[in-house]
Amino acid sequence: MSLLAESAPASNVAEYTVSEISGALKRTVEDTFGHVRVRGEISGYRGPHSSGHAYFCLKDDKARMDAVVWRTSFSKLSFKPQEGLEIVATGKLTTYPGASKYQIVIDDIQPAGAGALMALLDERRRKLEAEGLFAAERKKPLPLMPNVIGIVTSPTGAVIRDICHRIADRFPVHLLVWPVRVQGETSGDEVARAIEGFNAIEPGGKVPRPDLLIVARGGGSLEDLWGFNDEAVVRAAAASQIPLISAVGHETDWTLIDHAADRRAPTPTGAAEMAVPVKAELVAAIASLHARHGAAVSRRLDAERRHVAATARALPAPDMLLALPRRRLDEATTSLGQCLRVAITDKRRAYAEIAARLSPSSLDGLARDKRAALRHLSTHVDHAVRVALDERRRRFERVAAELKPHALRARSEAARVNLDRLGERLALAETRLGETRRQRLGNAWRMAGSLDPRRVLERGYAIVRDAGNVPIVRASGLEPGMAFQVEFAGRQIRHAVATGEDGQSTPPPDRPKRARQAAAPAGEAVSQADGVPEAAPPAPRRRRAAAKKAAEGQGSLF
Repeated sequence: MSLLAESAPASNVAEYTVSEISGALKRTVEDTFGHVRVRGEISGYRGPHSSGHAYFCLKDDKARMDAVVWRTSFSKLSFKPQEGLEIVATGKLTTYPGASKYQIVIDDIQPAGAGALMALLDERRRKLEAEGLFAAERKKPLPLMPNVIGIVTSPTGAVIRDICHRIADRFPVHLLVWPVRVQGETSGDEVARAIEGFNAIEPGGKVPRPDLLIVARGGGSLEDLWGFNDEAVVRAAAASQIPLISAVGHETDWTLIDHAADRRAPTPTGAAEMAVPVKAELVAAIASLHARHGAAVSRRLDAERRHVAATARALPAPDMLLALPRRRLDEATTSLGQCLRVAITDKRRAYAEIAARLSPSSLDGLARDKRAALRHLSTHVDHAVRVALDERRRRFERVAAELKPHALRARSEAARVNLDRLGERLALAETRLGETRRQRLGNAWRMAGSLDPRRVLERGYAIVRDAGNVPIVRASGLEPGMAFQVEFAGRQIRHAVATGEDGQSTPPPDRPKRARQAAAPAGEAVSQADGVPEAAPPAPRRRRAAAKKAAEGQGSLF
């Protein structure tokens, strides 16, 4: 190694270490691009790291740059990074010597123009709407006459003065103002905390709980009103248990809190008019209702009075109503004494009759009769009991005689013999029935086999079909030169052509080999298999073969 080092040529080029080169590049980049604004699309953003720093890339259609937002800067950003959002990032360029890369350290982020703001706003609106925060069924009705109204706005602007002046003119109530910033980076968080703070007030406490909330701000550009498009503000407005009126901007200005609020006012003054009615109009309306109520009561009393008077004129006088009952009372009073005397006489006569029947002698005679009847019935009862007992005793002795062990054993043996005989008869009947069913099944199977067309073909017969596979049952169905099929046993099909009755047929010009078959007997067919002519055996030989085969495989057709 020393020999190689001594033999290397000398050079005047300065030598640098890797750290020196990296440090020089880092200083050059930071000095040259110490404060830059870079426009690009966010890519690879996955939220802040566990350390609080955020890492992502900025890209356009031709290049890509790493970007980082330190934790201290991330908490101060007015717009949080979002995947796919085009932004203008303000910061400085630096290098990362550990990987030979350069990156931008971002201090601030702004959307790239109003178009990007509108795109971000529309995307956020769709997201919150999908969660149901803008649903109409979530809207709460406004109280008619709230006692306390909470106002979320800037304490130094003209908006609070307009609201207070308008409410004082219409219906003075207790107002609670929660001061917030209505523009800037922290406006959204302050408005959300104000809404949540009003909802956190306990009823009946030292500080009265508002019956209605108004979130108000004057007009401005989209950037000025951006704090009211913050997601935290929209969620706080949707979650508010107190009815909320949104009065942000002028009539043509729309923010996301307008969709989540229970009612949207075109202006802060309009919100004050929605919040309270006009006291003078209420007083006038109540006075009008009171007058109408009094007049209605007077008219109803007059009508009822007239109705009672008319009804009284239609009724008869009290003397006329009581004349008939009074006469019936007088008649009943006159006849009451006579009726009492007659009733007493009748009761006395009935008593005398009963008393005559209740003399001691008659009672003794009646007692003697009853006693004799009782003795007679007692004698009959004793005789009936003895007869019943004798009958029951005889039945018991007869049953006991039948229940002796030897009698039971004899009956059991007789029943067992009868059961064995029935079992033998059952087995014999089962065997005979099986043989009968088996014979019937065999006969049916043989009959089905004899009727099978394939068995008929095995006896020497054949099925003739035309080119359309329709069977030909008569010789008149075959015309000279007509192609047909002949099916033999074993599913063997041969193609043939009819030669005519006289056996004379002119062979087709394209098939000269058929001329040799022209001399076949009349009514016979020339058989072809796959286009190759096949000579038919002589008729006597065919008949003998068919007769022999029919004799061997002859079966009953019936």
